Amino acid sequence: MGVNSKRLLAIVIVSSFGITAPAQDEKSINGLRDALIALSPLTVDPREAESLSITAHMTSRQLAREYGVNGDPAVHNYLIRIGVKKRGICADYTHDIGAHLREMRFKTLVLHWGTAWEKESDENNALIVTARNQSFYDGFVLDGWRRSGRLFWCAVKDDAEYESGRHGFLGHLGGRARTGTTAWKEDLQGTASLQPPPLPPNAQPRRKAPHRKS
Repeated sequence: MGVNSKRLLAIVIVSSFGITAPAQDEKSINGLRDALIALSPLTVDPREAESLSITAHMTSRQLAREYGVNGDPAVHNYLIRIGVKKRGICADYTHDIGAHLREMRFKTLVLHWGTAWEKESDENNALIVTARNQSFYDGFVLDGWRRSGRLFWCAVKDDAEYESGRHGFLGHLGGRARTGTTAWKEDLQGTASLQPPPLPPNAQPRRKAPHRKS
């Protein structure tokens, strides 16, 4: 796919949101696109990697505005608990970004639902993206909540903020030694919810009738 074609695709996707990408996001968008392609250069469609990266970044920014997020995400969570805000916890970002990506029906990339420290005070949920037929742990974390709408992404195994044994304030700031073991685990029910539904019968490609010899 040529540079001009990629730029045209980016313009079409961004225009669909009615907004432009913040300057600080452009490098991140390109980096995620390239990282997704590198998951499996022979099988990942660069057009899918491009559209997924743009859509995830733009949707995360848009959701933060819709949720009314201002400042620290932990403060926003507290405002939800006391009833001042309605939505904007990590699971909301994961569900809502995933809903947009789900409709894109990727053929070479797969969406997973990841959970770290489930049912604990520091629980986080995020999207994990892999190439088809790859392990959950070989994918990339896409987290809209952690940076208050500015999409955070990194390899699952490199997510220093979510390692086993690194709970609490000091752990998140790097005040504890790296453990080398990720706290991310796949939520299979959540992953199932991210898969596109079957196409209706009239949208399925028609199969040619076998040729019969006379």
